[in-house]
This record gives sequence, structure tokens and C-alpha cells, in this order.
Amino acid sequence: MNIVGKRVAYITLGCKLNFSETSTIKHSLEQEGAVTVGEKDGADIFVINTCSVTDIAEKKGRQMIRKIIHRNPGAYIVVVGCYAQLRAQEIMDIEGVHLVLNAQDKFNVAHYLNHLEEQERHEPHSCDIFGVKTFDLAYSYGDRTRCFLKIQDGCDYFCSYCTIPFARGRSAAIQDVIKAARDVASKGIKEIILTGVNTGDFGRETGETFLDLIRTLDELEEIQRFRISSIEPNLLTDDIIRFVASSRRFMPHFHVPLQSGSNEVLHLMRRRYERELFAEKVQEIKTLIPDAFIGVDVIAGMRGETPEAFEDARQFIAGLDVSQLHVFPYSERSGTKALDIPYIVPQAEKHRRVNVLLDISEQKLHDFYTAHVGQTRPVLFEESDIAGSIGGFTDNYIRVEVPYDSSLANRIVPVELKTDIFGS
Repeated sequence: MNIVGKRVAYITLGCKLNFSETSTIKHSLEQEGAVTVGEKDGADIFVINTCSVTDIAEKKGRQMIRKIIHRNPGAYIVVVGCYAQLRAQEIMDIEGVHLVLNAQDKFNVAHYLNHLEEQERHEPHSCDIFGVKTFDLAYSYGDRTRCFLKIQDGCDYFCSYCTIPFARGRSAAIQDVIKAARDVASKGIKEIILTGVNTGDFGRETGETFLDLIRTLDELEEIQRFRISSIEPNLLTDDIIRFVASSRRFMPHFHVPLQSGSNEVLHLMRRRYERELFAEKVQEIKTLIPDAFIGVDVIAGMRGETPEAFEDARQFIAGLDVSQLHVFPYSERSGTKALDIPYIVPQAEKHRRVNVLLDISEQKLHDFYTAHVGQTRPVLFEESDIAGSIGGFTDNYIRVEVPYDSSLANRIVPVELKTDIFGS
């Protein structure tokens, strides 16, 4: 079909990585003459970027695909993302889906559309992820003052609960990341968040390291702020922590997945560390950067997490000097080793454990914010006007909201922190 003038809408499910990739796909189609429109604006083509991190994520993907088809019966439907990589034929079996692209081809949407007829259904494109030899840089921008820049896309950890290693692969080179960062800066963006499936594993194929990358990025005058989106505790070296502590541009903000505070459960998960290492990393951060924000991923209700193991984990997590928990209920995934673990946490108990951890998180975030009352910290304000307010984040990731003032948009401004300006 001729996509010049075609109205294209984009739906993104899942992680920050997916948002950066959707943005790259969108800009490639715009360069071919397509026009970006909203989901409800009568699009000719829908590109749906899916997630597969949990069974619930796949279910949401199927529901979204069917909803879009139902509401837009004449539209051409393209599905990409991790769910498309893992379950290509399953998606193609949904009546109304026209094109399913794998990890290798997801950035070639424009090419496929240009070579298909108006309503032609194409065979699903799925591949062995370990055959993927290329890496496609992706970043999101547009209505943001911040940008998510994908630097890495691979993981070989094979945690017992996870299917993502089957869905993604490879990483970038430093010179390409620098080029992309400069391109981002040319669009007026002030802050870049480095993203990846396993960010700390950056450069394994090229012989470069994540520390090499952040040292090089720190020299870029064009970008004022960088953040590290997530990094495994066993890859968060003391050298990286010390570098961030002394950096001109890397913010005092870490996101470190723990997944469980029980060593017994960590072993069942096949994680590559024990909780003592995690505690050491938190202590090192807080010693060198006392005001650092530390976000932590945890999973509740993993197979094998007995009541005793959960209580052990709860006590450990409650004692950590961290700022916020991102809590996920364990989700059964076909093909994972976790299904071989005999003890199953009942659904109601899993829900209770999630709420217990969320309560801990709420208290920790409240304590972190309160500890900074009276301080003056630099805030990068975003452009959007939400209910008469403009919001942004401090260097150490405290969300603030003040009465809307268009002159603040996309500027870094010192703000005295008060309880009545804290955002959620």
C-alpha cells in the first residue's frame, strides 16, 4: 500500500523500552509520509507494541488488539513487541490482524506496509531471538522533556519465572549511543534515561562496558541530565556507584531489581546474587550519595515462597534504606523452570502479600519525601498542563507540582521542597 498520507495511531503496552521503540517506529513511518493521529481519531493503520513480561501482560495485549479491531473494523492492524516475538501465530489467528513482526523486523514496519496491498494479511514474522545479530537504537521524544534511550536489548539470565530472554537480544556500541544522544539533544530534550532489558550488561558483544559508556556520556555538554533506568545488583559495581556520586550529569537515582528478600526464593528464581549483596549495594549508595533515590523491583507470591520465606523477605525489605518498591504479583509462564517448583501460593494470599509490600513502599516513599522538606533542589519541569499544574522531578527523583506557568516548561529550576507541592 502507499502509506503517504495514511493516518497511523500507536498503542504501547509494557515497559519504558517499548515506549522508546514505538517512538522510533512512529518517526520512521512519518519519514515515509504517514500522519500520526490519536487512537480515537479514525486511523487507517494501528501499530500495537505489546508486552510479554507476565501472563497478564499477554492477556492485556490480546484484549487491546481485539478492542482496536472492534472499534476500527476497516483499519490495518500491525502487532510488534515481545508478545509478537513469542506468540506470533497466536496473534495472527485473531481475525482482523494483518501483520505481526518479530524482534528482528519490528523497525521495518514502513518497509512491509509499502510492499503490501491495502488489506493483505501477511505471514507472521517470528525468529529465533538468538539469531538476531543487529541492534536498533530507539528513543522516545515528542511531548516529553525527558527521553528514554534504548542502549541494550539482551538478557541471558534465564531467571526461572521469566520469558524475556526468548524475546529480545543484542546491544549498541558507545559511538552509536553518543550519536543518538546528540540527536536527542538537538530536539531540545534536557534529560535522557538509559534503558535496556539488562542495562548493566551493555557492551558484552563489543568489549565495551557500561562504565565506559556513562563516563563518555558524562562528557557530553549537550545533555544536562542522565538517569540509569534499571541495573542488576550484581552488575552495579562500586566503580559505577562512585562514578555517579562524582558525576556532573548522572542523577542520584538508582533502580535496582531485588525480586525477593529471601535467599531461599532468590535461589528458586535463579537470580545471580543473594540479599546480602543487595544490602551492600544499598549501603554503598547511601554512604556516598545520602540523598539518592533507590527504587526496587520485588515479586510477591513466587512459586516456592512459603509463608516463612515471605515473612523473612518482608522483614529484610522493611529494613532496607530504599525509597520505593515496584511490586509485581508472580505470574505463571509456560516454558519457565518455575513451573517445576511444587509449592503454589494461593491467589488470595498472593494478593495479600502484594498489599503488604505496597504498604511498606508507601511508607518508605513518604519518609523519603519528608526527609527532604526544606531543601532546595533542581527540578526539570515537563511541558504538560494537568489540572492547572505543571510538574517535574528533582535530581533525586522527587515529584513536585506547582501552579501552571508556561515559562517553566522544559527548564531546570531550583525549587524549595514543601509538602504541599509533592506530587504522586
